Amino acid sequence: MMPNVLKDNNQLFINSREIAEMMGKKHFHLTRDIEGYIRVLSTNPNLDSRNFFISSSYMDAKGECRKCYLLTRKGCDMVANKMTGEKGVLFTAAYVTKFEEMENKLKPNIPQSLPEALRLAADLAEKNEYLLLENAQKNQMINELQPKASYYDLVLQNKSLLSISKIAKDYGMSGTKMNKLLHELGIQFKQGDCWLLYQKYADKGYTQSKTHAIDSDKSKLHTYWTQKGRLFIYETLKNKKGILPIIEREERAS
Repeated sequence: MMPNVLKDNNQLFINSREIAEMMGKKHFHLTRDIEGYIRVLSTNPNLDSRNFFISSSYMDAKGECRKCYLLTRKGCDMVANKMTGEKGVLFTAAYVTKFEEMENKLKPNIPQSLPEALRLAADLAEKNEYLLLENAQKNQMINELQPKASYYDLVLQNKSLLSISKIAKDYGMSGTKMNKLLHELGIQFKQGDCWLLYQKYADKGYTQSKTHAIDSDKSKLHTYWTQKGRLFIYETLKNKKGILPIIEREERAS
């Protein structure tokens, strides 16, 4: 049997229940031995028993709380030193192996060659860029939810949301062109492949963001415009650029 190594506050432990099973010993007898070790250690002020054994508990099959101990590697060494023969060898090999496996997992990934270092740097750069994008997206979603909406805002928010491409069709242009136009007007900026509102506009209720899962580790934010945001775009384009939607151009031409 190979034990499970537990991690708490950067310290590794094995539960005394598992150790008792590995030793073929009753758990009660093992805890009695451990308490004896703790009493001896307490007689020396330079030795702290908590570096070897940590008192813990568990619920038995009856739902009653029972005492157990969490053993550090030093604690396992102390228990192993009291064992002889084949059982002692197998027990020592098992806990040493599991502690080393867990310690290796916790070690920092230090590159051993220039190509490995370059790959690590590239991975970190990609991860950092993704975290920056994720943080910017979260900030936008927080700002969208922050303001207390009036009755008029609530009515608008309950209506359908629109992608920038659909709004752009009202003006006879592509979503890409509309996004660039809104960027030129200082309304939004691009983070990664996502357009986000500048702080000045982020809390006005112009957009609502939805996250769509790409896989188990990544997701992508999509920004949709509310009807209030659609009116904002209309007023901004009309007043600052003299750009009107197609329907108003046709009305003026007739």
